[in-house]
Amino acid sequence: MTPRRDFDGVLVIGAGLAGLCAALAASPRPVLLLSAAPLGEGCASAWAQGGMAAALAGDDSPALHAADTIDAGAGLCDPAAVAILTDEGPAAVRALAALGAPFDRRADGGFVQSLEAAHSRARVARVGGDGAGRAIMAAVIDAVRAAPHIEVLEGVAVALLQDTAGTVRGALVETDGEPVEITAAAVILATGGLGGLYAVTTNPVGARGEGLALAAAAGARIADAEFVQFHPTAIDIGADPAPLATEALRGEGARLVDTGGAPFMHRYDPAGDLAPRDVVARAIETEQRAGRATFLDARAAVGEAFPSHFPAVFAACAGAGLDPRRQPIPVTPAAHYHMGGIAADAWGRTSLTGLYAAGECAATGVHGANRLASNSLLEAAVFGRRAGEAASRAIAGHAAVLPAAAPPKMAASRLAILRGLMSRHAGVVRDAAGLTELLSWIEGEAGRAGLSAPLAAARLVAEAALDRRESLGGHFRADEPRILAPRARAA
Repeated sequence: MTPRRDFDGVLVIGAGLAGLCAALAASPRPVLLLSAAPLGEGCASAWAQGGMAAALAGDDSPALHAADTIDAGAGLCDPAAVAILTDEGPAAVRALAALGAPFDRRADGGFVQSLEAAHSRARVARVGGDGAGRAIMAAVIDAVRAAPHIEVLEGVAVALLQDTAGTVRGALVETDGEPVEITAAAVILATGGLGGLYAVTTNPVGARGEGLALAAAAGARIADAEFVQFHPTAIDIGADPAPLATEALRGEGARLVDTGGAPFMHRYDPAGDLAPRDVVARAIETEQRAGRATFLDARAAVGEAFPSHFPAVFAACAGAGLDPRRQPIPVTPAAHYHMGGIAADAWGRTSLTGLYAAGECAATGVHGANRLASNSLLEAAVFGRRAGEAASRAIAGHAAVLPAAAPPKMAASRLAILRGLMSRHAGVVRDAAGLTELLSWIEGEAGRAGLSAPLAAARLVAEAALDRRESLGGHFRADEPRILAPRARAA
């Protein structure tokens, strides 16, 4: 019999920024924080470069930020959820600063803010140019370690526990290679995204949609799974995962150019290099399919200031033998963010009683079909806190908890095949024939070896992508293309 631990508190699965913020906000309720790796490792939050978007300047407002968010999201955002994100955004940034996050400051104490694509204002609060994620995570990790109500356990959840009434009551967890059933009054999934399902990704390769698969297996509603964002400027040096060239570089004036050094984005969108990510990613994909290599040229815009202004990008380039002060950076689109996920309301509540979701694994409606740059850390902080507060009020049920079984694991060789197929058929550009081929392979693999978590997550993306026949935001169907009109900008 699998050993069981009964815990009369909140089980938080995932230790990126959303999970940490949820754990802190659940105070004084006891929290068991399940992390797949030591805190700060293996999570996409620590890799974020740009920073946190928020209306902190006098010429900005939450309403303008909301308008930009909805515009970038191709009109598919939930306006009420976006209003919460942008209204609570400034307070979220200030709260993280109060915890010790060392945001760049002006001489008068105000936040230094960068301009990024599809923003009508410079509103991205940054740290050291491109070090926001790691610095913010370090401050929040210190707070979590000092919080008496939080216990950290290294391990992974492989199934959700439910009682006879269907309420989520905990998780089957593997820790130190051994299974244990952990019951809890509430479970918050904050497991991140699914970029690791793709051959080229900026995410930790372990981010393979585990939370999505856990929730779906338990019967939770999944929303907008087809919308995967491909960051247009991953550094194309053959690394797995691919290092990122932050969008802030283009905000500083860096240009996307072809092999001959000629800019090309003006041919695809009036906003040029600062067009929304989906537009830029498709433009680069089009250039590459036509046999033209693509580069990000920051020599004039950043030049000798590269090591101090963008140290993370500079280090990644230097590690590959590139000097971005004197050479354009080779770039390519890479799976970066999942806008869809576990359907959740403004307090993280899912369709299953007892189950909450926050961060990238959740679909709250704030991103629509295409996430606005630097809204990801903001969402994690705002909705992570809300999920923690809501889950802290949960009362454990009294129905009998049913046993759960772990899904089969996927062999590394088969996962490599899946990643290649996902990039080929569910990537920047898709069509019905490719998606059908992908789904056929997934079903055959599931029949041969069982439905592993990566297969389950990939199937959700592919099925939704096949079902949505129009092109919208990050989901582009070559066989059902939408003519992209110039996007209206906020005044």
